[in-house]
Amino acid sequence: MLSFFKDYKYFAIVLLVLSIIIVTIIFNILTPKKVLPIYQPSMVNFEMVDSTVQHQSKYHTIADFSLINQNGDTITQEDYKDKIYVADFFFTTCQTICPIMTDHMVQIQEKIMNDDEIMLLSHSVTPEIDSVAQLKRYAIEKGVKDAKWNLVTGDKKQIYELARKSYLAVKTDGNGDAYDMIHTENFMLIDKKRQIRGFYDGTKAEDIEQLLEDIAILERD
Repeated sequence: MLSFFKDYKYFAIVLLVLSIIIVTIIFNILTPKKVLPIYQPSMVNFEMVDSTVQHQSKYHTIADFSLINQNGDTITQEDYKDKIYVADFFFTTCQTICPIMTDHMVQIQEKIMNDDEIMLLSHSVTPEIDSVAQLKRYAIEKGVKDAKWNLVTGDKKQIYELARKSYLAVKTDGNGDAYDMIHTENFMLIDKKRQIRGFYDGTKAEDIEQLLEDIAILERD
């Protein structure tokens, strides 16, 4: 009897390994992979969306833009061509949620530093205050890496329209000035086709972890 088991020991081991492989393959086939949604204006809280696009339900993408970064360079959509990127809205003199958001964006920067597919983009909502020099001081203070992260300023109307019509991420303050904004804590994940694939609370550590996981999902697609 012992001789029988000895003769078939290696066969049993091979059979066990093959069984594990087959079960793993079947499990992977049957387990649905997470697919990130493609956000359209009609899917987002109307407070964050310009009235001209609130009912749009397909084909939404980030509009072309031309803004100036912390180095005085013109930044356009071409700088983000074929990139996945995280966008937000902030201002350098903000003392409430912005410092937390910026610290979390720094953490993301550290995670993606060696990944050529991923970039960051932060828009100032007070461009009249956030000059190139002011953005540069802020970038140095916060440890912004120029190759990965642009802090941009420029025409207030253009920034407002990007916030409300493209990124679907900023409230108006209701005082009648079309170009005064209340920025939110939102981080937006944008894919290589300029589509919004996720919204995250930039003040919450758990949302940042989810954002990093979702970036990895986009890279696998």
